[in-house]
Amino acid sequence: MRADARRNLDALIDAAKAVFASDGVDAPAKAIADRAGVGVGTLYRRFPQRSDLVVAVFQQAVEACADAADDLRAAHAPDEALARWLQRFTEFVATKRGLAAALQSGDAAFEALPAYFIGRLGGTLTELLDAASAAGTVRADIDAPQLLRAVADLSHGAATPEQSQQLVGLLVDGLRYRATV
Repeated sequence: MRADARRNLDALIDAAKAVFASDGVDAPAKAIADRAGVGVGTLYRRFPQRSDLVVAVFQQAVEACADAADDLRAAHAPDEALARWLQRFTEFVATKRGLAAALQSGDAAFEALPAYFIGRLGGTLTELLDAASAAGTVRADIDAPQLLRAVADLSHGAATPEQSQQLVGLLVDGLRYRATV
């Protein structure tokens, strides 16, 4: 991909992410193109369907969340890396509320996303949980899918992103409570 085409693609995804967060996934295409500094034609050439753009934004966010685990593992003890990644995941969930409705719309373009989400983030969380459990700093009786669901449920039930963070902090404390160390 040419450098200018890559910049346009990145700008469109970043703009869509911001516009979706503030105005929802049904925001006008012109608002996204304007924020990206490109014409609407460029947007439609790269993303012919709205669902193409939603998928790209979602996948970029999933990858960024999963990739954050590497830096956290390198900088922190296993239980702290897990706790910090869960807070990062909580931010991800809080900023994707508008996408949830689109992803559950029945649109065939979104059918593969739940498996992608669980595979990528579940795999990352499994590695973090296994390391913390092996260190004896978190309980060993919970698995990644359970924990992903718990964080999502706590986040969706919270009134604010700050409350989500606080609730997930309590969940992390519970993970540490019956650790073997």
